Amino acid sequence: MKNLISVHDVENIHHLLEQALMFKREPLAERSLGSGKKLGLLFMNPSLRTRVSTQIAASNLGMECYVLNVGADNWPLEFREGAIMDGSNVEHIRDAAPVMGGYFDLIGVRTFPSLRDRTLDYSEHVIHSLMKYGGRPVLSLETATVHPLQSLADLMTIREFLPEGRRPKIAMTWAPHVKPIAQCVANSFSEWICAWGQADFVVAQPEGFELNESFLCGARVTYDQKEALEGADFVYMKNWCSYRDYGRVHGSAHEWMMTLDHLKLTNQAKLLHSLPVRRNVEVSDEIMDHQDCLAKNQAANKVWAAQAVLAEILKGQILA
Repeated sequence: MKNLISVHDVENIHHLLEQALMFKREPLAERSLGSGKKLGLLFMNPSLRTRVSTQIAASNLGMECYVLNVGADNWPLEFREGAIMDGSNVEHIRDAAPVMGGYFDLIGVRTFPSLRDRTLDYSEHVIHSLMKYGGRPVLSLETATVHPLQSLADLMTIREFLPEGRRPKIAMTWAPHVKPIAQCVANSFSEWICAWGQADFVVAQPEGFELNESFLCGARVTYDQKEALEGADFVYMKNWCSYRDYGRVHGSAHEWMMTLDHLKLTNQAKLLHSLPVRRNVEVSDEIMDHQDCLAKNQAANKVWAAQAVLAEILKGQILA
């Protein structure tokens, strides 16, 4: 693996999943793999789980890890080619990225969409600029369109709680929110579940909240939440704003908030959420505190997901 930008960079998703599960059993199994290697983590928006889990993962592999909050710990960056830099951005990525490439052996970056310009956001110009000018392997810590480390942790969690002897049904259902939220987690989860290929997958959302079809990979889509929840073994609860009417929220649809009444429709489903969560807006207290809610398991598994990915990138460097 040279980079991890999306699931399309993974040669064998089943192998990567098993590696993550192995690291969970044996956190220091490859303690010397990253010895002498430096990982730089660039954050352009807030993070709790992704930031700390990636730092722990790097430490478990013997790497040194450095964290920069872009715009706070370093100069605000400009990404536009040919920009006349007479505004607030002080340094161009064409100048900053080669410097970071000289300091670090791997670079992780977390970006966030503007939710105003769909073409620009979906071009992933930030991470591609870093790849172009940095000259080092790049690890996505979340971008405008996808969140691969979250999705690998989600898949790990599902793998640990799979029902025996049958193909599970996984439902991803839209949830209400107080503001527009990016599609990246929903896009990414769809891609990874479809690439895994071991489940019947359905996506439910109100009209107007359809995702970009290129991320759905042929998954079944419905506007009927009850239909999606019926008999589900796993339910992923997540908000996203409109892709078609980009960045907009069409109505509140409070009835889509997951409650115990919704849970009764499922096959005693395990419940998933990427966190943070707006309690009693997206999901009721009873759901988040339910014994079958695996949100904290997902958060814990982000360490092993990041460790598996970092290990694969390091091994790729050794073989190069």
